[in-house]
Amino acid sequence: MREAIEDSRQWKSQGYGGPFGALVVRDEKIIARGFNLVVKNHDPTAHAEIIAIRNACRILGSHSLAGCEIFASCEPCPMCMAAIYWARIDRVWFACTHMDASSAGFDDSLIYREISLPPKARELPMSQILREEALEVLETWARSADKIPY
Repeated sequence: MREAIEDSRQWKSQGYGGPFGALVVRDEKIIARGFNLVVKNHDPTAHAEIIAIRNACRILGSHSLAGCEIFASCEPCPMCMAAIYWARIDRVWFACTHMDASSAGFDDSLIYREISLPPKARELPMSQILREEALEVLETWARSADKIPY
């Protein structure tokens, strides 16, 4: 965790994004690092955890990080938590809370509130269209014998 915190300190001073760092670890060895690169990459998804997950998957040659843990300098935001679940990471360790991040100006409270609402009740307008066409693609994939489940 100290390395993730130190990484957040180092990269913050570069002006590449927020003061966040993350490490993916397997068998007590660092597999990959991630730093917040939102500003540098002009990419709102370039959070430290996402970058660490992408790097670890590339290094391990797998879309699954089962058997790995992630150390993050701050509690992962909803987007990063979703990526952590999708990557099948075994455990999350974090230092600061999302409330600490909110106090520093990184407020995800809208997302936390909105995610639990049905789509029509959210502030961001959402409308469902062409479900049957899209459903046909999903059903074809589900029946496919050569699909790679994840």
